[in-house]
Amino acid sequence: MIEFIENSSILIVNDIESTLNELLTKYPLHSTRIIKNEEKEEFLIAQATQAIKEAYIASNEKKYIFLCGSTFRKEAQNSLLKILEEPPRNVVFIIITNSKTSLLPTIYSRLPYKYLKKSLIKFESTLNINKLDLRDIYNFLKENQKISKQEAKDIVESILLKVNNQKIKLSQKELEFFSKSIKLLELNSRPINVLTTLLLFLANQKNKN
Repeated sequence: MIEFIENSSILIVNDIESTLNELLTKYPLHSTRIIKNEEKEEFLIAQATQAIKEAYIASNEKKYIFLCGSTFRKEAQNSLLKILEEPPRNVVFIIITNSKTSLLPTIYSRLPYKYLKKSLIKFESTLNINKLDLRDIYNFLKENQKISKQEAKDIVESILLKVNNQKIKLSQKELEFFSKSIKLLELNSRPINVLTTLLLFLANQKNKN
């Protein structure tokens, strides 16, 4: 259960939407504003501009402005610096994101934060990475062709866990490919496309070794 947040804060959470929905039940509708990118999960300069305009609309009572995004574009954060440090009277900013690393140190140092992420049990992938071939990849993708973005992210993490458990040494390039896959999913790339690319990359790297 998330408590009512009275002052400007950063919330680090597992799921932005469910956290937001839980919080909104605690705030008066007329004094609450939600600013997020409706097309993808990255908070851009357009959202930052919207937040600043909203903050300067005068209010006689506290106004709570929720800024939501899995990632925050650097220029968007830079444009918010001044207003986060010296917000207009009666304005409270609540940033909701998935990771501390999505925010610049200059943002993170300006506001108190609450780390609300819960540990999730990570399941090891059933794929045998050491013996990965095109048949395995085809069958795996066929079974997972209709998965959600979050499920795809869980699969990427489960494959990485399997790699570690099989004591497969990854190069920096290979590790970065996992990070890139997560990033693409956060930017709303099709899950099946991201998984196909990742698995074919791993199979190709295995054949080179």
